[in-house]
Amino acid sequence: MCRWLNIPRSSYYYQAVEAVSETALDENIKMIFLESKSRYRARKIKKRLESKGIILSRRRIRRIMKRLHLVSVYQKASFKPYSKGKNNAPIPNRLSRQFHQQEPLEVIVTDLTYVRVNKRWA
Repeated sequence: MCRWLNIPRSSYYYQAVEAVSETALDENIKMIFLESKSRYRARKIKKRLESKGIILSRRRIRRIMKRLHLVSVYQKASFKPYSKGKNNAPIPNRLSRQFHQQEPLEVIVTDLTYVRVNKRWA
């Protein structure tokens, strides 16, 4: 067998793909972006292009979107500046700082920051 007849396996299975022009890619990406009401980003645009038979990387799609100034809208996390209130219930001072007791553990004084009441922290 001759050595010059051996060809690489990758060449045997290679299938030529027609090159798509840049203007056609720009138009396709812009059309998909506008159909989505400016919501799609590169990942979804890539899926839509693949369903049309056009294979592109997400980076290339991002570069084209940047060049065409296509910025998708997305919902920002809402910030709630209001407070739900404080737990400032008036507590009567029954001891009036008189800690003199006759028996051990007659009166116990402590500072509770959080107490679990009815499955909620108070």
